[in-house]
Amino acid sequence: VVELKVDLDCEGCIKKILKAIKKIEDIETYNVDMQLNKVTVTGNVTTEEVVRVLQKIGKPASNWEDEKAH
Repeated sequence: VVELKVDLDCEGCIKKILKAIKKIEDIETYNVDMQLNKVTVTGNVTTEEVVRVLQKIGKPASNWEDEKAH
């Protein structure tokens, strides 16, 4: 399970993020929580892969656990 903190400003951002996530191979489920600014992806995928995909579309993402620690 990959949990990331991503700024989810608007519906357009979310659509872009979902489109990018769907292209990742070997994912099982994904969820975007606008309230928490949280993106969750499950499947055979690494945090780095998901972060890289989101960075490509201009959405900086950070590990959810790291963010909670601050």
